[in-house]
Amino acid sequence: MWNLAGLLLAGALAAAALWRSRAAAGFYDGAVYAMTPKVHRRYALAGAAFAALFAVNLALRSDAATTLELGALVLVTILYATSFLRGAVESDE
Repeated sequence: MWNLAGLLLAGALAAAALWRSRAAAGFYDGAVYAMTPKVHRRYALAGAAFAALFAVNLALRSDAATTLELGALVLVTILYATSFLRGAVESDE
């Protein structure tokens, strides 16, 4: 179950990062956080690597390190999402 959840989350991360690498940069991701298309592609590669790891675990029916791997994936996903999903803060005005 957790391997499947990790596979889905990693696939979503890879797809979102690949899509953002082709889209125009917004203010926060482009100007504030310097998220270039190259950085988005690196996150997409990390998502693909996690997806491959969870796919192998799923195929081998291994749950040995799933919690650690899922925790690392969630951390990477949160770091990626917060790098460009931040909205305008009123105190910045």
